[in-house]
Amino acid sequence: MKSDEARRLRDLEIDNQKLEEMLAKSELDKRRLKEALEGNY
Repeated sequence: MKSDEARRLRDLEIDNQKLEEMLAKSELDKRRLKEALEGNY
């Protein structure tokens, strides 16, 4: 693997990690809102 390909792969891995974290936070917010609307807080 060339160095530019390795760098691109690492950049994509970092972007993927950030997106996974954003999704996890969004799912947690969604769960909290659902619980609040159901009165389970």
